[in-house]
Amino acid sequence: MAIELDREARAEAVRSIERYFEQELDQRIGNIAAGSLLAYFLEEIGPLVYNQAVAQVQERLLERVQELDLEHHEDAFQYWRRRDAARGRR
Repeated sequence: MAIELDREARAEAVRSIERYFEQELDQRIGNIAAGSLLAYFLEEIGPLVYNQAVAQVQERLLERVQELDLEHHEDAFQYWRRRDAARGRR
């Protein structure tokens, strides 16, 4: 699955790469080169980040699913217990 950015996010990422090169490396990189570098990172390294994020979400969802029975447990056959308790209080 290819990782793609929408037009606005891609443009912002390219500007960020250009700024990084200029401010941190004291070099200028053109718009086309920055776009190519972004495409390379998305294709080569993006899947590593994506897969790690999916694994973390999967782990968190599994934890939440395992907590469902604790958070949403209802005891069965409570009618008579409640009724007997209500009679005992009168």
